[in-house]
Amino acid sequence: MRFSIDGFDLERFVADTLAEDLGPDACDVTSQSVIPADARFDGVMDARHAIVVAGLPIAAAFFRALDPECTIELLVGEGDRVEAGTDLLAVSGKARALLTAERSALNTVQHLSGIATLTRQYVDAIAGTGAVLLDTRKTIPGLRSLEKYATRMGGAKNHRMGLWDAAMIKDNHVAVAGDIGEAVRRAVAAGIGQIIVEVDHVEQIEPALAAGATHLLLDNMTPPVLRGAVTLVGGRVPCEASGGVTLETIRAIAETGVDYISVGRITQSAPAADIGLDFKAA
Repeated sequence: MRFSIDGFDLERFVADTLAEDLGPDACDVTSQSVIPADARFDGVMDARHAIVVAGLPIAAAFFRALDPECTIELLVGEGDRVEAGTDLLAVSGKARALLTAERSALNTVQHLSGIATLTRQYVDAIAGTGAVLLDTRKTIPGLRSLEKYATRMGGAKNHRMGLWDAAMIKDNHVAVAGDIGEAVRRAVAAGIGQIIVEVDHVEQIEPALAAGATHLLLDNMTPPVLRGAVTLVGGRVPCEASGGVTLETIRAIAETGVDYISVGRITQSAPAADIGLDFKAA
């Protein structure tokens, strides 16, 4: 089955990444000088600590780009939670080609699995509360589709993919528009179906709802204030908590009754997973 992510051109990503690594002469001087042209490589990619897996089909695409005849076996599934020492992918083919692709393949899997692993920790922390974890637009430019794919593998739900799929009225929009009600009314008049409104104070809730907000983002509120805000909204629109959420605080936030919690850290601050690719002698 062909691997694909909406909005992501896998073939172009692989080509651009390899071009960056190979430079203007399109050459891996180490592999070309050290590895015989007919040498073979049999290797296994493995997890050095417990992770949630994301990106293995992309790693496979890097290997196949340089050795179309290589054989690859994905040993675990995307989104799987695996223990330290688990073999993830086996690859066999031309040594020069596979070693040239190695770093690009590993970088991608390490980054995406790191995001998926951190995301799963946040999802586990709110299990049973009914709250849903959302990601944000705090992504590395050019990698949003990949990073949001990784959060899905970790169990989160994608929030806005960009500036085009919903209005999100924040404090600077309100400041320029004049007040929160006026900002929302303008979005309604523009025919926008989903209008997310950031509220910093409980007093902003009723004006936002009266003007036509369809979703409230309750920003940087303490759990007691969040609980009161959720009660005030009374289920009229979904409520999302956001701002400074950590693994230590997210459970208390979820227990206030909010529908969603958005966390920028899962893409912005996730450490890379420790994954290696090792040669296996025959």
